Amino acid sequence: MPLKAVILIGGPQKGTRFRPLSFEVPKPLFPVAGVPMVQHHIEACAKVPGMKEILLMGFYQPNEALSRFLVSAQQEFKVPIRYLQEYAALGTGGGIYHFRDQILSGGAEAFFVLNADVCSEFPLQEMLEFRQQHGDMHSFVILGTTANRTQALNYGCIVANTGTQEVQHYVEKPSTFVSEIINCGIYLFTPAIFQHIGEVFQRNQQELALCPYLGEESSNGWQRAEVIRLEQDVFTALAGSGKLYVYKTDGFWSQIKSAGSAIYASRLYLNQYSKSHPERLAQNKPGGPVIRGNVYIHPTASIDSTAVLGPNVSIGEGVTVGAGVRVRESIVLHGASLHDHTCVLNTIVGWDSTIGRWARVEGTPSDPNPNDPYAKIDSETLFRDGRLTPSITILGCSVTIPAEVVILNSIVLPHKELSRSYKNQIIL
Repeated sequence: MPLKAVILIGGPQKGTRFRPLSFEVPKPLFPVAGVPMVQHHIEACAKVPGMKEILLMGFYQPNEALSRFLVSAQQEFKVPIRYLQEYAALGTGGGIYHFRDQILSGGAEAFFVLNADVCSEFPLQEMLEFRQQHGDMHSFVILGTTANRTQALNYGCIVANTGTQEVQHYVEKPSTFVSEIINCGIYLFTPAIFQHIGEVFQRNQQELALCPYLGEESSNGWQRAEVIRLEQDVFTALAGSGKLYVYKTDGFWSQIKSAGSAIYASRLYLNQYSKSHPERLAQNKPGGPVIRGNVYIHPTASIDSTAVLGPNVSIGEGVTVGAGVRVRESIVLHGASLHDHTCVLNTIVGWDSTIGRWARVEGTPSDPNPNDPYAKIDSETLFRDGRLTPSITILGCSVTIPAEVVILNSIVLPHKELSRSYKNQIIL
């Protein structure tokens, strides 16, 4: 069966919670577990038999980093990969409706839609098999997972028939408890979905035509009929129609909204590497650094044999790690330099940053509750009670930390040279 995949990568006005890291690189290209975030999606799509083309869709200006990534991904995965640029933010449904001819060209019988800011095992093949067993060839499938009762309110909630898994009710971020089954932002559609999105588009056009006379905004709050949200505008209407089904996964899943959640996502992917990519995990070797747990080290990185790395550490291209350095639960991006005896915990060290000798850079992990199998990562607020919430420490690109200082729970914007210790600060 000819298939396609669409990966929604958003645009520069999105990813604001990912700052200062998204200043340097589009968020979908941020390295998680050693490879760009969106590469995990592409790899999963490329493995599905019958995959004819993968389309990235968003409103980033095409830039050198994105073009270079697409060329190398095409060569590596042997699937045509193209970027379709929206002229504005059109919402999760508006973009695919705008480019429907491109998606349907070549006679695709079904296509996946994946949000770029999720990390998952991507059970795409299982979703295809599930659709063949449930519903007909024109039904649609949402990937769902179980959350705990309080956190479910932060997601799209799905009420399904326990026997058939047909979606009977869908509510995006409800104010009261609806269901523990949440939307994972990964969908399997047939071309028939465009008829349903088209109906929303026509309704939006009619509302907008009336708005000037009624002196009010349209129901989706936008001044453009093309802005369509799959979740609120399409799934809510499709629920109970016999056309929408949920495939529940027990595999790992998490959102990557904030920079802190990238460290948790990195842990999930590094964990998966032991099965999918054992060659990407560093091993303890004579004369090499001490490796604890799952660690990714780029081949060009220079690591002193007395350094101790892990668990959950990702070391980027051209990174230098000195003698006696300790790194745990952290991402160190390309060109960074950790001088002798530094300690880096729960931190993202930005590109080309330098940490001086005997300095300590530490954050507070924002992991889900380990005692709750259904807990998800909380979308942490930057401030609570007027104070910065303790979370992952982030050093933007080209930040210099002097020797023998301590940086705790802080966010340092790019191109800063610090002269002293900081705690719970945003350093502008």
